[in-house]
Amino acid sequence: MVTDLNVRKLRCLDRQGVSKEKAAARAGIDPKTARKYRQLGRLPSEVRLMDRDWRTKPDPFVAVWPQLEELLGLNHGLEAKTLFADLQRRFPGQFPDGQLRTLQRRVKQWRALYGSAKEVFFGQVHYPGRLSASDFTHCSSLRVTIQGVPLDHLIYHFVLTYSNWETGSICFAESYESLSEGLQNALWELGGVPQLHRTDRLTAAVPPGSQGASFTERYQGLLRHYGLRGQAIQAGKANENGDCEQSHRQFKRALEQALLLRGSRDFASRGEYEPFLRRLFAQLNAGRQQRLAEELPLLQPLPGRRLESCKRRTVRVDKGSTIHVESTVYSVSSRLIGE
Repeated sequence: MVTDLNVRKLRCLDRQGVSKEKAAARAGIDPKTARKYRQLGRLPSEVRLMDRDWRTKPDPFVAVWPQLEELLGLNHGLEAKTLFADLQRRFPGQFPDGQLRTLQRRVKQWRALYGSAKEVFFGQVHYPGRLSASDFTHCSSLRVTIQGVPLDHLIYHFVLTYSNWETGSICFAESYESLSEGLQNALWELGGVPQLHRTDRLTAAVPPGSQGASFTERYQGLLRHYGLRGQAIQAGKANENGDCEQSHRQFKRALEQALLLRGSRDFASRGEYEPFLRRLFAQLNAGRQQRLAEELPLLQPLPGRRLESCKRRTVRVDKGSTIHVESTVYSVSSRLIGE
């Protein structure tokens, strides 16, 4: 393939008075090709094929296209492959497999002119030290077990949107306690606090049915303690938290590969599984250190202490040696009856 460098070398040799054949040979270009670029006076990168508005082969779908167009008009979701399979069934031997790509191009052009409008996405510009995002992702599909017992768990997943630095914590519900513990773990591991924190409309952070950035009292207290400003995406607009959603997919793919490489999905305990996850996060973050180094000086300092993630309740032990905590019954020592 002739490159701009070849043609520039050819021109330089021509200016030096080298014969045309020798100049072409020394530039690594065929003599006919060299003649072409001498006549054009342009570099290969500047040469563009002219658009043509004629077909080089007869259109194999000209007779059936009105039928296909009608079907597409009734159901915009029909794929070209489905339409092609239907044509092969209705017209045996008339449409060989090699014509599928031609139909796909025709359908693509039709969608651009007459198809449904597509959702518009605006590119986001991220700045160091400004925005973090988090969400919960379910990991039951990874089939991790503890001594043979399935670990039905979630990962609270935290991401810095500029550097893509990420970390996470094991949890078992999308509760405020899991959100608080996961967010605080991430901030203390990071060693600083960004300006903003974005979540989806978790009930642990956003009261059900509320509009805008209205947060629960406990979540507001957590944000104030760390000097964070909270953001919540619009209901049903998961793409607004796209950095975290994309990180979910990449992380779970990497975790799946790490489990395959390990050769077993079974762990002796959570104490063995958690360090396995920590090593994976460290591996994923290894290539992000340069951009992370831009973020760290811009982070706000951590407060003097963490907040408790749990709730404290004072309850009395009944005659059945049980306590009731938020609609759940727990048994305790009978010595505590009445206390």
